[in-house]
Amino acid sequence: MRTIDLFCGCGGLSLGLQQAGFDVVAGADACEKTMRVYKVNNTGHAGLTEDLSDQKRALEITKSFAPDVIAGGPPCQDYSSAGNRKEGDRAALTIGFTKLVCDVRPKLFIMENVARAEKSKTFKRAFDLFRAAGYGLTTRVLDASLCGVPQKRQRLFVVGAVGNSQGWLDPFIDARLSDEPMTVREYMNDEIGVEHYYLHPRHYGRRAVFSIDEPAPTIRSVHREPPPTYVAHPQDFVDPSSHYVRGLSTYERSRVQTFPMEFIWPKNATKAFLDHMIGNAVPVELAEFVGSCILEAIGTSERERGRRKPARLVPVDGKALKAA
Repeated sequence: MRTIDLFCGCGGLSLGLQQAGFDVVAGADACEKTMRVYKVNNTGHAGLTEDLSDQKRALEITKSFAPDVIAGGPPCQDYSSAGNRKEGDRAALTIGFTKLVCDVRPKLFIMENVARAEKSKTFKRAFDLFRAAGYGLTTRVLDASLCGVPQKRQRLFVVGAVGNSQGWLDPFIDARLSDEPMTVREYMNDEIGVEHYYLHPRHYGRRAVFSIDEPAPTIRSVHREPPPTYVAHPQDFVDPSSHYVRGLSTYERSRVQTFPMEFIWPKNATKAFLDHMIGNAVPVELAEFVGSCILEAIGTSERERGRRKPARLVPVDGKALKAA
């Protein structure tokens, strides 16, 4: 299925959908440096540096590729879990993406975002617009560690299909979800040479030392080594003052995000830029999981339609027609 990936970043969603069997024909993002990385790793299709906040231009680009599927993760920094912060310009990109989908009206769309976005006013409005355009929606917050990713990352996926019922994809997602979370050791085997590692917490007072025998916490765009003043948290697996504990390397962080070993990261890029790209990406295996569920659902639907007996044609009674 011809697919365009909007707000593609360095390409986690594109790569995962391709691995599932989608024909990605283009990716687009506003960041020129990020698109260089995307294009190096996606030489078989177009990589476009475009300001997707320009609704007219975004619509023009999308229509030019005649996609069956529009995928994308509009920037999500404006969504607040408490709901007290105003939903600003970045949240407006979600409505722009929604209107674009409704204008182009592809067979399917895939929208990805942070878990808390589901409760926002912006997403509630987007859901109304999608339904009014005839899309049956499946809305799921997925734990990536149950989808083949060694990371406890919670992400919202909204998948719409023209003419389908609400929740149409749920049975296929439920059937594929693992009963056990993927651990770092299970996924990376001998790639990582430590038993424990440090990931800087989002808030002070939280644990920061983790075992490779559990899923990693969310890989974020901020990455630091353990500070000399770090005081062990009660839930840390080991105390850094008495055990060797280091932060994950850039490569290791990309692997926890399930980018393949052969993915090409720029050697001359700053650590901050690499951390930003990796932390903001959709985990590749999570994208593949969702894509595989979609293709399985479509295949099942098509097989069921093929098994249905065609309506029996009844000879037309000409006399009856004239009498009518």
